[in-house]
Amino acid sequence: MLWPSEIKLFAKSSGTTGDKSKIIPVSKEGLQECHYQGGRDMLALYVDNHPDSQIFSGKNLSIGGNQESKASKTTSDSELYIGNISAIVMKNLPFWAQFRRTPNLEVTMMESWEEKIKMMAQVTTKENVTNMAGSPMWIILLLQHIFNEKKVNYIQDVWPNLEVFFHGSVSFLPYRPLFELMDRDKSMRYLEVYNATEGFFGLQDRMDDPSLLLMLNYNIFYEFIPVEDYDSENPRILSLAEVELHTNYTMVISTNSGLWRYKIGDTIRFTEKRPYRFIISGRTKHCINIFGEDLFVDHAEKALSVACKETGAIMENYTAAPKFYDSRNKGYHEWVIEFVKELGEDGTIFPYPG
Repeated sequence: MLWPSEIKLFAKSSGTTGDKSKIIPVSKEGLQECHYQGGRDMLALYVDNHPDSQIFSGKNLSIGGNQESKASKTTSDSELYIGNISAIVMKNLPFWAQFRRTPNLEVTMMESWEEKIKMMAQVTTKENVTNMAGSPMWIILLLQHIFNEKKVNYIQDVWPNLEVFFHGSVSFLPYRPLFELMDRDKSMRYLEVYNATEGFFGLQDRMDDPSLLLMLNYNIFYEFIPVEDYDSENPRILSLAEVELHTNYTMVISTNSGLWRYKIGDTIRFTEKRPYRFIISGRTKHCINIFGEDLFVDHAEKALSVACKETGAIMENYTAAPKFYDSRNKGYHEWVIEFVKELGEDGTIFPYPG
């Protein structure tokens, strides 16, 4: 009823708002004209900016979730597939693209995370990996396992020809110092993409600019709600032509997978309008505004980055929450910050046992 072609693929949303995961339809048109088009443009723009790149001489290392099969209740000759969007994208890649990536699908689709990491370490360290893609947190866990197993200290000790990491799903700002410590030659490049469960929205096209280029030719229609109107019964809804710079908006999208005027929950802030470039400022549920402070995720991450730089600390993860007023105390924020454990004698981030 919402899209003319049959839809057999459904992606689980991350559920980061605290609610249960939603099941997002993924049409064959959405897969080809949005998610895969974003991947093609990502590679094309990277090579255009770096004509001496050798990424096609080796393989892409990517980590994804698993995909499960669900028997359809409506037809007897068809199945529905439900899983993480990264797993859906990887499983449906054409054969020539499968040949250029590692690990193979059998390892990629493993359900046990611990076993998957072990198998990925065994398989990928035998390959000539020239580029990586995925969440910084997942890649760090894989590298930690590999470093400890092989008793090495740097990325170049494992993959000497690795040149770029295409990252997404979370802000890279808190994790960049970790990767820079693992980069002996300081030769790695880092580029951000905004490929969400609901669609591929933007990518970083300039090395010296952290903002993302909004992709307008991926069969997505964009609308924007000012953050202060998000919970309003009749919010202001702006077209792309009406947005203002340096203002927080939540995106409303309509896509060729049958999503109509869908709030994705992320907040963005435009930095340019010719062309449209933006930064991801957080999520509507990841803003603390109990006392009028309007603390967005990007504020917290910039502050943590500055504090770590000033003190020489290296952060692994963090969480924050408001503490409310009581009879003796004023309201405040409580932070729990996990720092990297003691470094090795040579300053490496994952000192191997012994």
